[in-house]
Amino acid sequence: MSQIEELKKKIPTQIAVLGGGSWATALVKILSENQVKIKWWIRRKSDVDFIRKYNHNPSYLTDVAINPRKVKTYHKMSDALHGVEYIILAVPAAFIPSTLKDLNKKHFEGRKVVSAIKGMIPEENLLVTDWIERAFNLPLGQTCVIAGPCHAEEVALEKQSYLTIASPNIALAQSFSNLLNSRFLQSHAIDDLYGVEYCAVIKNIIAMACGITRGLGFGDNFQAVLVSNAMQEIKIFLDAVYPEANRDLNSSGYLGDLLVTAYSQFSRNRTFGNMIGRGYSVKSAQIEMNMIAEGYYAVRSIYHISRQHHIQLPIIEAVYAIVYEKANPQAEMNKLKTFLK
Repeated sequence: MSQIEELKKKIPTQIAVLGGGSWATALVKILSENQVKIKWWIRRKSDVDFIRKYNHNPSYLTDVAINPRKVKTYHKMSDALHGVEYIILAVPAAFIPSTLKDLNKKHFEGRKVVSAIKGMIPEENLLVTDWIERAFNLPLGQTCVIAGPCHAEEVALEKQSYLTIASPNIALAQSFSNLLNSRFLQSHAIDDLYGVEYCAVIKNIIAMACGITRGLGFGDNFQAVLVSNAMQEIKIFLDAVYPEANRDLNSSGYLGDLLVTAYSQFSRNRTFGNMIGRGYSVKSAQIEMNMIAEGYYAVRSIYHISRQHHIQLPIIEAVYAIVYEKANPQAEMNKLKTFLK
């Protein structure tokens, strides 16, 4: 290895993390295990000040210690973006347009953008990477997404976890993947950006369906059938919207992500669905959770895209009817029974 390569290896990678929630906090913890410098933008100034003083996020994953030698917090986004190589987006998809409204394409020139968001831009029915490409003229080859069965709460506990990094630029995916590998997390790179991103969106809707059935009193037998049928719906959707011959839906970036979101106690989408099944209105469930369930916004987008492609997705349609058309959850799930195998 040349002296220049050795020097580059010793220089910490500069990364901006945008978002102050549990997943953003978990990513800061993961990245802090390696040779990086993190500029962490958080919307609430009170949280920025608290972290600077106490090295803990006061609002999410409060037990995670923030390494002040590697992490600096910012309230002004332009300061957080200055001089970084990677920009990680970790705010709910619905808030991306408003969060980035003061930025322009110059802020993204020469930067690699990583979406850690498992949702879609409402109304526009766009994946986050597509929205970034259009809004800031950023080539897809400079973007990648984080997927895989990895709850922030287990990262906080340093439970062994796995991530999939997807990008049409496999070299970029591999480079970013290397920044995530640590003693409690393994990461690997693939090139199926759209497949992984769409699957990450749809699995939140399926988790809502699983939660609804739990709230209604359905058991493990029904949920197992529901999840296996959901994987078929994901395949139907992806084959119609973005077919890829070498896609392996049984790998952890697809099936693994679906399973953990459908079954885990930490799944906010499952919790949201459970509340709906137990009789909560959408509004009251959102207020009580005080967290964003990406599946709520995503189901409308996926429903409309499936209509455009003339494909039938009974589980997606049932959740859409319950959440947006105020259909009776019990009646919709009884109707769904006839489609499951």
